[in-house]
Amino acid sequence: MEGWLGAEAFAALRLSLLVSTTATLASLPFGLAVAYLLARGRFPGRALLDTLVHLPLVLPPVVTGYLLLLGFGRRGPIGAWLHDAFGITLAFRWTGAALACAVMGFPLMVRAMRLSIEAVDRRLEEAAGTLGASPAAVFALVTLPLVLPGIIAGLILSFARSMGEFGATITFVANIPGETQTLPSAIYTFTQVPGGEGDALKLTLVAVAVSTAALALSEALARRASRRLLA
Repeated sequence: MEGWLGAEAFAALRLSLLVSTTATLASLPFGLAVAYLLARGRFPGRALLDTLVHLPLVLPPVVTGYLLLLGFGRRGPIGAWLHDAFGITLAFRWTGAALACAVMGFPLMVRAMRLSIEAVDRRLEEAAGTLGASPAAVFALVTLPLVLPGIIAGLILSFARSMGEFGATITFVANIPGETQTLPSAIYTFTQVPGGEGDALKLTLVAVAVSTAALALSEALARRASRRLLA
């Protein structure tokens, strides 16, 4: 594929896959915990947590990226602490692009997992509890297997959203070839230079193919989960 796309475009595709995979896997434990809290929890501040989780869906991506820059930049409170304590710098690094993608894909991940958890019949969990299983065992042996298709669907949606992320990423980590230039920012770059239309079209076809495959797989898993819960 490198020969067909060209070295620069292939590097952007490879970086997008790295960034999206890192963002999705790093978000998984947090996404599952927040989805469970929102699905089953009744606590003060639940509405606020729900709002904060879904805020990236309605905020302009550039605003989200700017907020990340303020918080995680070298002079931001969290970014300065990470640099001083651990030597970690996120701004203008591919790890920062992964953070931006994780933030933008988090609401979709949580939504898919939350709907899946809410669809579980509580009587199954209660029955396991009456047989002496601890809450952790009930979750691991009863709840988790039933919501697994929803978890996978959430991972896929988050990955697809990360592959298409542009506004927050370019605001937070800029558009540096080989470091932070992901697939969308490479398409943008190719459209801005004479003769770059061909490369932009090739990357667009790749993006459409990846997104279509992700949505089809997500839909198939959702149908499978519905059949499993109705059985």
